[in-house]
Amino acid sequence: MKYISSLTSRQYQSTTMVQPKQQKSTTRQHSRQRRLMGWGKLITSGLFLQLLLIAGPGWGQEEKEQYSYSELLNDINAGKVTEVEIDPRLQKATVSFKNQEKTEEVALLKQNPELINSLKANDVKIDYSPSPDNSAMVRLMLQIPLLLLILFVVIAIVRRSANVSGQAMSFSKSRARFQMEAKTGISFTDVAGIDEAKEELQEVVTFLKEPEKFTAIGAKIPKGVLLIGPPGTGKTLLAKAVAGEAGVPFFSISGSEFVEMFVGVGASRVRDLFKKAKENAPCLIFIDEIDAVGRQRGVGYGGGNDEREQTLNQLLTEMDGFEGNTGIIVIAATNRPDVLDKALMRPGRFDRQVMVDYPDFKGRQGILEVHARDKKIDSEVSLEAVARRTPGFTGADLSNLLNEAAIFTARRRKEAITMTEINDAIDRVVAGMEGTPLVDSKSKRLIAYHEIGHALVASMMTGHDPVEKVTLIPRGQAKGLTWFTPDEDSGLVTRNQLLARIAGLLGGRSAEEVIFGDDEVTTGAGNDIEKVTYLARQMVTRFGMSELGLLALEEDDQDNYAAFDEIATKVDTQVNLIVEKCHEKAQTIIRENRAMVDQLVEILIDQETIEGDEFRQLVEKFKQPIDSGPELCKSV
Repeated sequence: MKYISSLTSRQYQSTTMVQPKQQKSTTRQHSRQRRLMGWGKLITSGLFLQLLLIAGPGWGQEEKEQYSYSELLNDINAGKVTEVEIDPRLQKATVSFKNQEKTEEVALLKQNPELINSLKANDVKIDYSPSPDNSAMVRLMLQIPLLLLILFVVIAIVRRSANVSGQAMSFSKSRARFQMEAKTGISFTDVAGIDEAKEELQEVVTFLKEPEKFTAIGAKIPKGVLLIGPPGTGKTLLAKAVAGEAGVPFFSISGSEFVEMFVGVGASRVRDLFKKAKENAPCLIFIDEIDAVGRQRGVGYGGGNDEREQTLNQLLTEMDGFEGNTGIIVIAATNRPDVLDKALMRPGRFDRQVMVDYPDFKGRQGILEVHARDKKIDSEVSLEAVARRTPGFTGADLSNLLNEAAIFTARRRKEAITMTEINDAIDRVVAGMEGTPLVDSKSKRLIAYHEIGHALVASMMTGHDPVEKVTLIPRGQAKGLTWFTPDEDSGLVTRNQLLARIAGLLGGRSAEEVIFGDDEVTTGAGNDIEKVTYLARQMVTRFGMSELGLLALEEDDQDNYAAFDEIATKVDTQVNLIVEKCHEKAQTIIRENRAMVDQLVEILIDQETIEGDEFRQLVEKFKQPIDSGPELCKSV
């Protein structure tokens, strides 16, 4: 496993993990806004019309001198008027004059006996022409905007209440997303690095497509497949591939979607989910993060009779109860199998438990080839070399790695991804963002001695992983970094390798002590000491690699022996003995190679980065014929 040694942060290879529904919601919101704007325009137009009608037809015209009632009587008596057209509804009269084309309008009184008498006495033609009464229509037009506004509010209230009632009625319904034919766009050709898991799930696809091949000889279709593995190893991707290959109805849901604050809702949703699945059998049900609902029962508060346990009980009954679920295969994924209930793990429920572990070298190469399909990769890039540099990376890490390299390429305005961008992406994924280079100072020289101490002690110790890079360029919280990369993936670590690793971690502090003295040591080795203590304690309490013998004194990082002072003292003594012996070995290597340390430090300060191959060449060039094996550590 790849690991880093640094002044402020030394760590083994870390795993860096990095809807249309929302779009529909946004579109719906925009449509609602457009409707509101339309109603607003309509109401505004109505109010404007109302003001216009109130103002009357003469609005906006210049006022002129009005023809008076007394002038009309005088003109009639003088014989100037030929005709008067009276509008009794509007209480006005239109007057026509002799030898004139113009007419005048005059306002009348409610009772006009003198006018009538004067018109009759002078033989003036009288015409009664009442104007049509449109007041009812005008009042109706003025009320329409208000009526429409009231109607709009009522409709909005009714729709809201309907939605609330619908949610209440569907509260206990399953929230699983259903696809009649799962068009995930992913097949087994898109899954690499986990061939054993693919083979197991390929049989599940065959069960769904051609069940007669197995039932003809008495084989039963498995009821459940549990995918177990660390985060980012491809469990969900495998489920999508199974759905895409099988071509059967597919239900997908997260374990957390079963659990609500109301007791019984989760169990009801489980029943509803399996009811729908039976109606569409044969089909697949995928439950992601099943540990959210499948934890061990009887460990909660309040007697254990909580919502989560009732949901789990219903799930157990549905998977293997009195009623069979023929044709329904449940695929679940988790990275916490240790917390799952034993009843859930037994045959008859999850008949198969498929391990989806970290990919090996060939697996990483295959994953890189899959993720490199849609990226412009320079022809000189060797994916094999990238796979060798990334032990311990998951599929998600490798996908993120190539994405970071593509971002670097776009930022630098290059046409294709080169090894430079990939190497920078690896450094960023492992150690963080690159910081500002240190200026020449005492601090920079001290950091250089610290990092050279790590690299040199590790190179001199038999069984230690080779140095990949030593750098003074800060990354993340680390002011300087030393990378170590194993030659090949190994699931087992020997005692000699553990001792060499402890000595290598102590190389930085040993260099500070030898070069600057005990009074000038820094806090930069704090993380190194934590890892050294952890490794030494594991050797004593878990691996049986001390004088205490083959005893497992701790389990799952718990101090099971803490109640026994005598055993605890012996454990601490053995841990201290291992650390001290490896510390002495690291100091011896630094003292005996003092001249080499000074030369390597000068080169590191000048270049700021020394690659692994160059560092090994320099060590061979400056190496003195001394005994630098791990004999001192072997005596532990």
